[in-house]
Amino acid sequence: MVILGIDPAIRTTGYGVIRTESAARFEILDCGIIANSARLPHTECLRRLAGGIRELVGAFTPDYASIEDPFVGRNASTAIILGMARGAILTALAEASVPVYAYSPSSAKRAAFGSGKATKEQVAMMVSAETGIGIERIPLDATDAIALAICHAQKLLHSGLCAAGAGIGKAL
Repeated sequence: MVILGIDPAIRTTGYGVIRTESAARFEILDCGIIANSARLPHTECLRRLAGGIRELVGAFTPDYASIEDPFVGRNASTAIILGMARGAILTALAEASVPVYAYSPSSAKRAAFGSGKATKEQVAMMVSAETGIGIERIPLDATDAIALAICHAQKLLHSGLCAAGAGIGKAL
């Protein structure tokens, strides 16, 4: 099973693509960021985000996607911009009929690595140790995305559910 994890942002969206058949072992197929310059208008950033997700879906044909649940902060403008980024990403996934599940960052880190308060650096070190890939190949902005993908795999494989997903996360 292939899972695409996504940590959305308008300027730096992290992604991680994993393959797993067992709850105890996974392989990272790819991880990185979809970067947008601060000089680009939001409309161009959204186009690039959707295009980047389409490319990842085309390259890896994920069975599922796992995305970070939105949080509501004090800055309404930031929340709206994050909502736009999530919308572009969710649209690209829906066009490809990829089922999407949402998890909070702390839930993903707890399920994947045992601590919901793990830092990006700690997640990168754990992923490197688990997979044998060099830590320098894991961008920090991709660590939450990798944790989201691993979390969804853990939930699916532990529950024995690989279909509609009742009880495994919030389906979007």
